[in-house]
Amino acid sequence: MDNCIFCKIAAKQIPSKSVYEDEELIAFHDINPASPVHILIVPKQHIATLSECNEKHAAMLGRMMVLAPRLAAELGCGYEGDGAGKGSGGFKTQFNTGPDGGQEVYHLHLHVMGGPRPWRGQR
Repeated sequence: MDNCIFCKIAAKQIPSKSVYEDEELIAFHDINPASPVHILIVPKQHIATLSECNEKHAAMLGRMMVLAPRLAAELGCGYEGDGAGKGSGGFKTQFNTGPDGGQEVYHLHLHVMGGPRPWRGQR
């Protein structure tokens, strides 16, 4: 897409504070964070919304979800479970889809937000 900011970030045309990159995905800090840790995991392939995904995207979506806890831990907000639901730390993952879902950039992206209860009283 010619005017997609995330495509431009993936193509290194716009700088970002990257935390991860491979051949298929890039992850970087959100420029308008809603929590102490707020990164976006973005496929390099342009897909406008989660609703456009199908079976051919399943592996990529799975990789995004598996990458989220790894990066959360590396950034200091991983979850340490005790097996009984009384662990410590943690993070929130979120896909926004469409206007009523709060999507602002129409390029698929997974928000990973962490810190001490970052979503309380914030967007």
